[in-house]
Amino acid sequence: MEDKARVQEAIKIQGEVVRKLKSEKASKEQIDEEVAKLLELKAQLGGDDGKHQFVLKTAKGTRDYNPKQMAIREKVFNTIIGCFKRHGAETIDTPVFELKETLTGKYGEDSKLIYDLKDQGGELLSLRYDLTVPFARYLAMNKITNIKRYHIAKVYRRDNPAMTRGRYREFYQCDFDIAGQYDAMIPDAECLKIVHEILSELDLGDFRIKVNDRRILDGMFAVCGVPDEKFRTICSTVDKLDKMAWEDVKKEMVNEKSLSEEAADQIGEYVSMQGGKDLLGASLGPEKCLQSKQACAGLSRYQAALQLPGALQFYYTGVIYEAVLTQAGVARSPMKAAGYTSRRVPQRGAAVAEGRYGLVALEP
Repeated sequence: MEDKARVQEAIKIQGEVVRKLKSEKASKEQIDEEVAKLLELKAQLGGDDGKHQFVLKTAKGTRDYNPKQMAIREKVFNTIIGCFKRHGAETIDTPVFELKETLTGKYGEDSKLIYDLKDQGGELLSLRYDLTVPFARYLAMNKITNIKRYHIAKVYRRDNPAMTRGRYREFYQCDFDIAGQYDAMIPDAECLKIVHEILSELDLGDFRIKVNDRRILDGMFAVCGVPDEKFRTICSTVDKLDKMAWEDVKKEMVNEKSLSEEAADQIGEYVSMQGGKDLLGASLGPEKCLQSKQACAGLSRYQAALQLPGALQFYYTGVIYEAVLTQAGVARSPMKAAGYTSRRVPQRGAAVAEGRYGLVALEP
């Protein structure tokens, strides 16, 4: 009886949460998520026969799409694919799961987010975490040295889902990659051009493309006194700045990753800067960051070559470039793109995760 009373009290509290969200006109996804919790609690009470009721729902971190949402998605995908084809790309497909050894060691700390499939007495398998590593495997297997490819397919992350913030365990990722021997800046510039073309054609509203270079990040870490062996782990923490306050990021770097307070404070000075041409010359030291200064000069040429001065902004807190909507009243919805380099075939690419822009592109 005590257990039943406790569940009934939890149902009452959860019901108030749902009613409050409805009165505040919260998003449908947020309300649905809390309603699902309420139904779970009610199911624990069971019926008169004492048996628990089975509640139909989707697994955590997943969702269904109704016909209207699918129509919007189809239009968005067709727009994106049309742009890729105009740039001469062709598509491929790869299995939804890969050999576990193919994925192991490719994602650093994020390896813990890979879904491993239960061993059925055969090969050890994992669901794909992204589309980049399977693409690199495809290139190596088929001895391909030149290709411009796009791929839109589902990927899987064993993450703690926050669906109200657009974070899912199953979501579409959209990749565009150029593999082969080219002047390093040409593929990078084309990927930026494609991102701009797609966002302009989708007409989601005003946006800004933020540009970075891995050499800039490495140079910043070197100036700040981050040991070489800690570059990758500190980078993964800095990348959380879009989800965590700087104080929490600094605490993780110092307490969990044993970075010195002085180095963390210097990183803090850099990440507090906002973009613009003036930052290119003033952000990094003159001698220690020669490579990074070259990267800055290259990024300046991007801006001039693309003739998009109002849409580009330089930033120093990650290893990617991203586009974010800027108009008031619209959820900030980044489309991120990262460069990936195979040891055998130089490669540049753009990757977009639907979970990051689904709230804008797919909500009716």
